[in-house]
Amino acid sequence: MSSEKIESSKAPEPVGLYPHARKVGNLLFLSGVGPREKGTKKIPGVELDENGNIISYDIAKQCHSVFQNIKYILEDSGSSWNKIIDVTVFLTNMKDDFPIYNKIWAEYFKESAPCRTTIEINKLPTPIAIELKVIAVID
Repeated sequence: MSSEKIESSKAPEPVGLYPHARKVGNLLFLSGVGPREKGTKKIPGVELDENGNIISYDIAKQCHSVFQNIKYILEDSGSSWNKIIDVTVFLTNMKDDFPIYNKIWAEYFKESAPCRTTIEINKLPTPIAIELKVIAVID
């Protein structure tokens, strides 16, 4: 089965050599999506020191930004938020961030909650606290 590489015109540029998403049949597989803003290295809610180390961060701002970036990729791919079927969430601080993230998740998925797995990891490739891996349907 062939696959189609998809690049979003609105989502931030990938930090490596990979597409925003790949379409295979009627499924859309998104690469890991973080909260960065397009065209910049700015991460909403993150304050860094001169060496690029995290001084402080706001997980709520990062969650909203990640969800917006996912919406951009879904829309540019011909899918939509309510067609998400599975999400893997990576958090760098489960103890402190999970309650906030889980509350925001419930706000965004009132209508149709997809399957979800949440994993705590040591760190992500950029100074972020959350990243999502998403699978959606394209009709």
